[in-house]
Amino acid sequence: MFEFDQYLGFISFLTILTIGFWLMIFLLTFVIPYWLIGAIREYLKYGGDKEKYLKEQEK
Repeated sequence: MFEFDQYLGFISFLTILTIGFWLMIFLLTFVIPYWLIGAIREYLKYGGDKEKYLKEQEK
């Protein structure tokens, strides 16, 4: 049978495993697609030449 410190270790292992699982799901379904879509939209907006666009905005 488990002793109390083994029980706490097992519970903490399950907690860390669950947090990691849900973090991975969150990153793969929301953060990474949001970042990629934003980068693609910015590239299309500036036409691939961001430095030229920024120089024109300074004038």
